Amino acid sequence: MDTELQKVEDSQIEPEPEPKPIPEYVADLVTKAKAASGKLAGLSTAVKDKALSAMADALEAKTEELLSANEKDLDAFGDEPAKKAMADRLRLTEQRIAEMAAGIREIVKLPDPLGGMPAMWTRPNGMQVGRVRVPIGVIGIIYESRPNVTADSAALCLKSGNVCVLRGGSEAIHSNTAIAGILAEAAEKAGVPAGAITFVDRADREVVPVLLKQDRYIDLIIPRGGESLMKTIAEHATIPVVKHDAGVCHIYVDASADPAMAESICVNAKAQRPSTCNAMETLLIHQSIARTLLPKLAASLSAAHVEIRGCPKTCQLVPEAKPATEQDYGKEFLDLILAVKVVKNIDEALEHIAQYGSRHTEAIITSDYARSMRFLKEVDAGAVLVNASTRLNDGYQFGLGAEIGISTSRIHARGPMGLEELTCFKFIVLGSGQVRE
Repeated sequence: MDTELQKVEDSQIEPEPEPKPIPEYVADLVTKAKAASGKLAGLSTAVKDKALSAMADALEAKTEELLSANEKDLDAFGDEPAKKAMADRLRLTEQRIAEMAAGIREIVKLPDPLGGMPAMWTRPNGMQVGRVRVPIGVIGIIYESRPNVTADSAALCLKSGNVCVLRGGSEAIHSNTAIAGILAEAAEKAGVPAGAITFVDRADREVVPVLLKQDRYIDLIIPRGGESLMKTIAEHATIPVVKHDAGVCHIYVDASADPAMAESICVNAKAQRPSTCNAMETLLIHQSIARTLLPKLAASLSAAHVEIRGCPKTCQLVPEAKPATEQDYGKEFLDLILAVKVVKNIDEALEHIAQYGSRHTEAIITSDYARSMRFLKEVDAGAVLVNASTRLNDGYQFGLGAEIGISTSRIHARGPMGLEELTCFKFIVLGSGQVRE
């Protein structure tokens, strides 16, 4: 009898609905996002700032929920040594969640970029012409590994009046889903239209190519990730793209460099957080200073557990260094590994950077003014630094608030992308009956 009753009860349980086909799923998301765009663009600064504050508070209030979701991702990702750098980028801690919230609060303090009018001028016919700063519209952000990108992107887009469509990597699906859900709920309660923070909660690889063709609904794509992601973007995007590409960052230590400064900067640039895109990957050092500086610098790097892969001259001066291969130059290690090359002069350093750099971040350590100015002028990168660590190429460090990425593109935005880089201009004309003759 119990068995028969159980059969009846089981037959009454509705089966799980089949997931929508990917094209239909994506179409629903981007349609809702586009519908929210006009409403979001019209929100006052006060409403946006109230929503951002609520979002920051919600992240901190739900720290345990976020850590639990992140633990699922870390367990699935594994702990193989080869994955150490990526696991570090994936990991959330109480401190990192607090930093996400602090980053959002910094954005609250920043001036609203919308409505700014750099200039207005009067034409001979009496009409007034000006340009006013407006949102881009709907921005699709496709990224890998780091869950904090979800919070930074959502906050920056909201403050700049843009709807965001967020698609994180499958390795962080639980973390990103939790963060996006918390942020969207807090924002909507504060008066932000539903759909303004849209998250793609399906990890299917097929979603990205479909998303990249939604040019009727999405105005800009910002990718943050590795070579395979960039290849997918290049093959499928019908939407304008601002790339956040690999960070193959160099520091050139010039002959006139202060040794203590060089040591401090280089150790920081490599070891402070090696899994980031603005960490130094290759050290170039002038031959005249290499003999005295390199052994001491290598010892400091070794104490920080950095493996050195060097040119023949480097291996002579640093016996524990491993011989570098051609592939080591131009490689983004994202780990405690550093390629080192002794160069004859600044010309050779500039040639090396031009050949192997990724146009992300480059730095020179020197006390020679002329060489520093030449380096700033000739090096092709989103950020070029003199006597400072590459790790400082960051929107927060530059005073932009949290960044949505570091653009290696040459159009619209380059370097750290803060609020202004997420806007564009439209012309406005004030007339009094003018017509064209």
